[in-house]
Amino acid sequence: MKEGFIPAHGGYDQLKCFRKSRIVFDASVFFCDRFINRRSRTRDQMVQAARSGKQNILEGSQASGTSKETEIKLMNVARASLEELLEDYRDFLRTGNHPLWDKNSREALFVRNLGRRENESYETYRTYFETREPAVVANIIICLIHQTNCLLDHLIRRLELDFLKEGGLRERMTRARIKARRGPTP
Repeated sequence: MKEGFIPAHGGYDQLKCFRKSRIVFDASVFFCDRFINRRSRTRDQMVQAARSGKQNILEGSQASGTSKETEIKLMNVARASLEELLEDYRDFLRTGNHPLWDKNSREALFVRNLGRRENESYETYRTYFETREPAVVANIIICLIHQTNCLLDHLIRRLELDFLKEGGLRERMTRARIKARRGPTP
């Protein structure tokens, strides 16, 4: 089979940052349903920021075949949305006079270790989300957002390097056209 100039794309469900962002979204929906007033504008903002983080990873991955620029931009939009959500959780803790866990606290390290499980999903954390007080749940989600952001930062750097190495669609199209004009190599 002849290789085209549009590379394989999609596969977002294989990205660890996408799978983790899905956990952040599901956890945020649960958190908001349980702990944030239904009439609060913050509730809608938090759910939308969590959704935006997840959906922009998906959309960027799908667009990657034809636009590396769009892929990189959407991954950065996902990162920005998750940063907005992170601040909402910090606000929740601060305004409720609850402690924010240090990244090296026993609790944060426990959450980090849970995140290393092979088939990590919402189910990995369900017991903690559903049985702990709001401040603990917020801190767990903060840990998950930090993990997701770290994964996104690594992905964005890799996408930038890949772009420098391979170029974008127009460059691949030009190379393919030149190769086709030369004809088959003996």
